[in-house]
Amino acid sequence: MEKISRFNVVHRLRKRNLLIAINSVAALSIFFFGYDQGMMAGVNNAVEYYTRMGFAHEGEDGEPVITNSLLQGGIVSVYYLGTLLGAFFGGWFGDKYGRIKTIALGAAWAVIGATLQTSAMNHNWMICARLINGVGTGILNAIVPVWATETAEHTSRGKFVAIEFTLNIFGVAVAYWIEYGCSFYQNGESQFVWRFPIAFQIIPLLILFGIVWFFPESPRWLCKVGREDESRYVLERLREDGLQSTGRAEAEFQDIRNIVELERKNAKSQNYLYMLFGYKSGKLHTGRRVQLVVWLQIMQEWIGIAGVTIYSPTIFRIAGLTSGTVGWVAGLNTITYTLSTLVCVYTLDRIGRRWTLYWGSVVQGIVLFLAGGLSRVSIDAVDAGNQGRADAFGGGAVAMIFLFTMTFGATWLTVPWLYPAEIFPLEVRARGNAWGVVGWSIGNGWLTLLCPVMFEALNEKTLYIFAACNFITIPMVYCLYPESNQRTLEEMNLLFASDSIWNWDAEKNYKLLVEQNPELVQAAARGHGMVDPERDIRNQPGNMSLDAGGMKSLGSESGDEKLSTQHL
Repeated sequence: MEKISRFNVVHRLRKRNLLIAINSVAALSIFFFGYDQGMMAGVNNAVEYYTRMGFAHEGEDGEPVITNSLLQGGIVSVYYLGTLLGAFFGGWFGDKYGRIKTIALGAAWAVIGATLQTSAMNHNWMICARLINGVGTGILNAIVPVWATETAEHTSRGKFVAIEFTLNIFGVAVAYWIEYGCSFYQNGESQFVWRFPIAFQIIPLLILFGIVWFFPESPRWLCKVGREDESRYVLERLREDGLQSTGRAEAEFQDIRNIVELERKNAKSQNYLYMLFGYKSGKLHTGRRVQLVVWLQIMQEWIGIAGVTIYSPTIFRIAGLTSGTVGWVAGLNTITYTLSTLVCVYTLDRIGRRWTLYWGSVVQGIVLFLAGGLSRVSIDAVDAGNQGRADAFGGGAVAMIFLFTMTFGATWLTVPWLYPAEIFPLEVRARGNAWGVVGWSIGNGWLTLLCPVMFEALNEKTLYIFAACNFITIPMVYCLYPESNQRTLEEMNLLFASDSIWNWDAEKNYKLLVEQNPELVQAAARGHGMVDPERDIRNQPGNMSLDAGGMKSLGSESGDEKLSTQHL
C-alpha cells in the first residue's frame, strides 16, 4: 500500500476544516480560470496589443478600428481548442494517475502557456501561446470539479462548488481592474498595459502547483484503484470528528466499493469514443450522459455570457457610453457579478439544479431582449442628435446587462460545471467531466470566433439571439436533465439506468431501483449503511442490478447474468 505523506493536511484537519481546505485549493484553480477568461477583454483594447497583433488600429477618436475581426476572434477562440485537447488528456490522466497529479500537471502546463503569452511578439506567437495555455486550463477544468465533488458530502456538494465559482468571477473582476489600472500607464500606449495582466496569472498557478501535493487524493479514486485502506482513512477524516465513530465513513466506503463492482459488471472498459456513443456501457448509459453535459455547456455559452464577458466594452459602446466610462463601468459589472454568485451558494442545494436553471433562463431571456431594444433606441437617438434620450435609454441598456450578469452568476454559472462532475460513473468520472469541458470549449470557441463578426453585422440584434437561446433551454432541461441535488454520487447510476431519455421515466425507474436494491446506496443518503456501527457487522449485498425490470430475489439467480448492450 502506498503511504500518505506525513506532511499531508489530511493528518491535521477533519470534517469541515478539511473540506474548506480542499475547496480553497480547488477555488485557486477556478480563480485562475476566471482570471484567464476575463483578461482578454482588456487586452483586446490595449493599443500596443491590437496594433502589434495586426487586427486593428487606433481611430481618430481613440477607439480601436477593427480591420480583421476574424483574426481578433481567432486569437481569443484558439484558446478553447487548447482547452478541448487539454480536457481529453486531463480526463484520461486523472482517471489513470489520480486527481492530485493531474492538478499539478495542469498548473505546470498553464505556467508555460502564460509565459509564452506574456512574451508574444506577433499574432502567430500569440496564437500558439494561447493554444498551449488552453491545454493547461483544460486539464485543470477536467479534474478540479471532480476532486471537489468526490470529497464533498452530497447534502452540501452544490454549496462548496458554488463557493469555488465565486472565486471564478472574482478572478474575472481582478483581471478587469488590473487592466483598467494598467491602461493609465504611459497613456495606455506601453507594452506593460497588456503584458503585465497576462503575466499576473502565473502567480496563482505557481501557488497551486506548490501546495496541491500536500492535499489528500480523492477517496473514491483510491477505492477504484484498490487502495482501500487509504480510501477508508481519507473518508474517516472527511466524515468523522474523531471523538465517536458514527459509522458514516465506513458505510459510504461500502457504497463506493459496491458501485465500483457494479460498474465493472455492467460495462466494458470505456474510452472516449465508446463513451460518446454509449458503446458497451450497458445500463450505465454513458453516451446519454455525455450528450447531456456537452449540450448543457454549449448552451451555457449561447445564452449570452461569452459575449457579455469578453465583449462587454463593445456592448457598452452600443449602449451609448463614451470611451472614458466604458472601462470602469465594465469593471463595476464584474464586482456585482461576483457578489451575485453568493446567491447560488445558499440556493443551489435548497431548490436544486433544475429550478436554478429555470429561473435563470427566464430572467436572462427577458433582460437581453430589453437590452437589445434599449440599445437600438439609444443608437437611433444619437443619430437623430438627441443626446438626452440616448443617455437615458443607453443607461437602461447598461442596467439590463448588469442584471443579466448578476442572474447568470446566481444560476447558470455553476450548474453546468457541477452537473458533469456529479453524474458520471466513478470508473470514468474524470473522462466524463472532460466531456463537459469539451462542450464548454466548443461553445466558447465557436461563439468567441463569431462574436466580433456578429456584433459587426447585427449590432445590438446579437443580444436577441442570446435571449432566444435562454428560452430554448427551459424545455431542454425539463425533459432531459434529471435532478442530481441531494443524491449521492453512487446514486447517479440508478438515476440514469432507464432506457428512456426522458426525465420523468428516469425518475420512475430510479425509485423502483432504490426499492429493489436498497443495498446499493444506503450510506450517506439514508443515514445507515452496510456496517452496523454498534455491532461492526458488515451486511452482505444481494444480487446488485441496474435492471429494474429484471430484478431477482436474493439467491434465486446468479448476479453474473450478462446485461445486453443498451441504446443511449
